[in-house]
Amino acid sequence: MKPLHVVLSVIGGAIAGAAVGLLLAPEKGEDTRANIARLVKEKFPQLKHSKIEEIVDEIQESLED
Repeated sequence: MKPLHVVLSVIGGAIAGAAVGLLLAPEKGEDTRANIARLVKEKFPQLKHSKIEEIVDEIQESLED
């Protein structure tokens, strides 16, 4: 496995773990989604808004399965 894939996997796992923690918190879904987006923006300020929305959507979809 390439080092970049390992790094991206670790980052993805950290984001998913944080998202699960947020989603299990007793808040409205809309507030939770905003919290996930805020967390991703804080951790990865170099990402564009569209990429952040894509990541949030992927986290949300994976948790709904």
